[in-house]
This record gives sequence, structure tokens and C-alpha cells, in this order.
Amino acid sequence: MSDPVVRAAGERAVYVHVPFCHRRCPYCDFAVVDMERESSPVERYVDALVDEIGMAEDWAPVHAVNLGGGTPSVLATEQLARILEAISERFGLVAGAEVSIEANPEDITSQSAGGLVAAGFNRISLGIQSFDSGVLRSLGRLHDPRQAREATIAAKAAGIETVNIDLIFGTPGESTESWLETVRNALGLETEHLSAYALTVERGTALSRAVAGGDPGPDPDDQADKYEALAELIELDPYEVSNWARPGAECRYNLTTWAQGEYDAFGLGAHGHRGGVRTRNFRRLDVYLDQVEGGRRPVQGTEQLDPWEREKERLFLGLRLRNGVRAGAAGAALLDSVAGQRFQAAGILKAEAGRLLVTNPLFTDAVARESLALTPVS
Repeated sequence: MSDPVVRAAGERAVYVHVPFCHRRCPYCDFAVVDMERESSPVERYVDALVDEIGMAEDWAPVHAVNLGGGTPSVLATEQLARILEAISERFGLVAGAEVSIEANPEDITSQSAGGLVAAGFNRISLGIQSFDSGVLRSLGRLHDPRQAREATIAAKAAGIETVNIDLIFGTPGESTESWLETVRNALGLETEHLSAYALTVERGTALSRAVAGGDPGPDPDDQADKYEALAELIELDPYEVSNWARPGAECRYNLTTWAQGEYDAFGLGAHGHRGGVRTRNFRRLDVYLDQVEGGRRPVQGTEQLDPWEREKERLFLGLRLRNGVRAGAAGAALLDSVAGQRFQAAGILKAEAGRLLVTNPLFTDAVARESLALTPVS
């Protein structure tokens, strides 16, 4: 099989943002509509999405579609099918295209999972986060461990080809044994893909306000220990610092974005990249709806990256991949920098056959951040 990263660089993808959530999680800083607190014009929003997709410029058929959020699984199957139909009519899908949806366990039953398959979805990412009831409450999640297991089983039984379990580690109060039990529960469900992310404190979130008020925040040393514990237990192939998969089950949409491929984006606050131009949609729901209903694409801003910025971004994204990244001009600048030399001396950064590899994934973010400040080697 060809290198999935190399293949993804030439593929096209579509991202659709569905902002609605039953409740906003305290750590979330995405463009989200909290259905407990805010007006949620769901059907109007779906109409707008379909109209926005219809305004898109012509393009060849796409290789991957991802519905993210928010929580796309709060939509009815018929609404989800309308969105996929609009994408198919506007662009077309290549044979075997990945069609993925992010979902919360409380939304997935045997009936709803079957409806997703009928609508055309072949990949699902379940936001399970933990199998510990106390941790789930701390994270503001609405499901319990039983629902998490049942949703995973239902998705597999319905015939969804690739099931991903999303986990979060390092929540304050989460013990090592709790985390290990979460990992064992996740692995015992034998899904094709697993993602695991350290809990982070994002500015402007309820979690950040709580930490500023004196509540304990995540402990980086604790998170490092838990990451290493996961890495020792998991038998799936690591292809990105936070993602593991069976061969062929890597997320094509994510690979496209990591490889600087092209992807169009629709919906509230969505970011896209086509023809070397980055776009971002309006993040306020009323403005987004007014723009689309007025017959305009809801693009708030565009950015044309200059060649050096694009080269630095290529390195930044590629360093997260377990097979490393082609060094290129930015890689040469990193190796020549003070920080790069320090990483090499410590054995953290390795240069071999024109490629750069971070040897210890715990240092990936530290190495990757250095790439953003690089200047060209003279």
C-alpha cells in the first residue's frame, strides 16, 4: 500500500461544521451553539448549509468528507442525508471515498447507526473521552460508560466500516488506574482507530475560568505518564502523535489537512484551503445565516500564505507524523537553529535520508513550535 500521507497530499476533502451541542463542554473553544442556553435554529441552519454548498466553485470529485462540530449526531438522519446529497451533487465523490461523522455516544443507537449507514457514512468518531463516570462528569459529558460501550457496539454492528474512539487524558482528579481502565475498555471494543488527546486549557472556556479561579489544571507530567501508558498498551499502528489505526484505517480527511492538501469548508466558523488560499467563515450564527440567506458565501476572511510561511507550516504539520517529514528548506533551518541543535544533541530530533523525525512523541509539540519562528537559511 502506498504511503497514506503522500497520497493524501493530492486528495481533495470537504469539511462541514455542525455547531449544535446538547451542552457545551467546559474545555471547548470551538464555534458551538449550546442548545441548553441558546436558540437553536437547526432546520434553518441545515437549509443554509445546503445553500452554501451549492454556491461553491466547481471542483473535481472529493476523496473525504468530514462532518464535525459541535455534535453532528444531534441532527436527524434525514438532515444529514440532505447535507451529503448536496456535497455529492455539487462535487461528486470518488469511489471508496471516506464519509465521516463525529458523534456523541448518547446519540448513537442501533437505529440511528443504521440510519447513518443508509445515509452514506462509512466512518464514525465517537467522543467517548473516558470510561470513568467521575471523569465524564468533570468533562461535562452527558453519556455514561454503558452508553459509550453500547454506542460503539451499535456502530460496528450497523456496518460502519471504520469506528474511532476519541479519548481525553489528564483530567484533574483522574487517577492512573482510572486512565488504564479507560484504555483497556477502549481497546477491548476492538475498533479500527483510536485517538487520544491531553486535556488542554483554552482561553475563554469555562475550564480556563475555573483554573484562573483556583481549581487545579492538568498536570503535564501526569499527562506524559498517561500517554506513555497508552502507547505501551495499544497495538494499533501509530501514524500521528495522537492517532493510532489498523493499516488502511487512517483518517483520510485528517491526513489531507496534515499534508497541506485541499479542502473546502462549509458552516459556522469553518476553515478551508483551496488553490493556495485559506478561508474562514463567520463565527456568529446570526451573521452566518444572514450571509447565506442573502445569497452570499459567508466568508469572513481569506489568507494567501507566502512560500516561506507555507513551507514552515508543512514542517509544523509533518513533524507530528510518526514517519517524519521531508526536511526541505524549513527542515534545514530547524536543524541549523539553536533549538534544533539542542534537540539533536538530546536525541529528540533525528535527520536521516532527507527526512526529520521526532524520536519521542512527548516532545513533538515543543519541536513543532520551533518551526513557526524559523527564518530562511541564508
